Amino acid sequence: MSFTPEEIERFRSIGLSLDASGHLWHQGSEVTHPGLRQAILRWLDVRADGKDIVRLDDTRYAYIDVAAEHLRATSARWNGERVELSLDDGSTEELDYATLTAGADDGLRCRVRGGTLRARLSTAAQQVVLERVEAGLGDGDDGSEPVLQAAGTTWPIRTA
Repeated sequence: MSFTPEEIERFRSIGLSLDASGHLWHQGSEVTHPGLRQAILRWLDVRADGKDIVRLDDTRYAYIDVAAEHLRATSARWNGERVELSLDDGSTEELDYATLTAGADDGLRCRVRGGTLRARLSTAAQQVVLERVEAGLGDGDDGSEPVLQAAGTTWPIRTA
């Protein structure tokens, strides 16, 4: 049996969504099984056209509606001059310092997985990162843009 491209496209809309709080939903029911939730978060990706997906491989993927950030940094720790983030998909990676921004809600956000996905730092993770933030040293219009001292350099924290 073969399907038309239009049919395949319809099959990819399976009712997955990720709300702004990081809760994962399938057709209106929250995905609460920890292993399934973590697997779906690990499969998160973004197509070249910017559409959010869960990807199994190059041809097998489904669409997901993402209300805000893809992932959450549940914790952070300093390892010398570098920050390591623990993400809610079970992975860890070094903070991408150049992508660190502060939202209108004062929440810190960054890019993860090589810049592909957006992540929000939890309160706990944010507190760790803020240990080495200095206010008023950046190059903002009024000279007050905060900066992060990490990885041997100074990183401005831009407002998103």
